[in-house]
Amino acid sequence: MNYRCYGLTIASELTLPELAPADAAAAAADVTIRRAAVAPGGLPGGRQIGPFLWTTDEALWLQVPGVARFLVQDGCEIRIDAADGADDDSLRVFLLGSAFGALLTQRGHLVLHGNALRVGDACMVCVGPSGAGKSTLAAALLQRGHELVADDVVPVDDEGRALPGFPRVKLWQDAAERLGIATEGLRRVRPPLAKFSLPAPGRGARLALPVRWIYILNSHPAEEVTLRALQGHDRFRPLLNNTYRLRFLDGAALKGRHLQQCGQLASLARVVLVHRPQLGFDIDGLAERLLADVQAHPLA
Repeated sequence: MNYRCYGLTIASELTLPELAPADAAAAAADVTIRRAAVAPGGLPGGRQIGPFLWTTDEALWLQVPGVARFLVQDGCEIRIDAADGADDDSLRVFLLGSAFGALLTQRGHLVLHGNALRVGDACMVCVGPSGAGKSTLAAALLQRGHELVADDVVPVDDEGRALPGFPRVKLWQDAAERLGIATEGLRRVRPPLAKFSLPAPGRGARLALPVRWIYILNSHPAEEVTLRALQGHDRFRPLLNNTYRLRFLDGAALKGRHLQQCGQLASLARVVLVHRPQLGFDIDGLAERLLADVQAHPLA
C-alpha cells in the first residue's frame, strides 16, 4: 500500500495505520519498505558503532533483538527481516522511529528528536531528553487547537522548514490521565506497553512550515517554570545534542553537513532553554508559558 509522510510517497509491504494513505494519483514511490532478508553480522566494509548497529556512507544496519534486522540504504529503501514471532506493532515502532530517522538523515535533512506543532504560519519545536514531557506538552497543545506537524522524528529541510510527519502523538497512560484523555479504543504502540497512539485532530498539518521557536525542555528542583533565551553560539549545542540518534552519523559522510545545518537553523529560530519543576509538573501552565513566549516573540 502507498502512504504519504514527510513529503514522500512511501510504498510499504508492512501495513502502516499511523500514516495517511497516499492520493490515488500520487507519483511513483520515493521510498520502498519491504520484507526481505537482511544478512546478520553487520555491513561489509562498514563501521560498527554499537553492539547491533553498523553504518557506511550509504547505509545503516540495525538489529533489534527479538524484533527484526533493518537495512536502510540510499535514503530510499528500508528492508525488514523480522525475528520469529515478532508482532507487526513492534516492527512499526522501530521502523517509524530509528529506521525512518536514518532514512531522513540519508536524504540530507537535519532530524531533531522532539515534537513540532503549528503556530500561525510557522511552527514551534520542543526537544529534550526522554521524560522531559515533550509528548505530554504536544498533546496539551493539540487540546488547544494547534496542529501537529511531526512527533518524535522531526526532519528540517535546507530552508529551515519542518516536514509534516505522522499524524499522531505517542502518550503514556499516566500522561493521558493527567490530560483527561481516555485511552480506551486507542491503539497501543506495542502490546506490552501502556503507551498509546493519540491521533492528531484533522490528521495534522499537511505543509512544511518554517521553524521559528525551539524550546529545550529540562526539569529542575525549583517550583516554577523558567525560560532563558539562548544567544549566539549557545544556540548551536542544544540542536546538536537533540539530533535524532546522533550516533547514526558516525561512520557516514554527513557530519560536516550536519554541523552546518545545526548552525543554519540556530540562526533562523529563537532557541529557549526551559526548566520545569521536577515535582508537581503543571502541563497546562507550561503550555501557556510557551504560547505566551511565542506571542511575545512573533515571526521576524
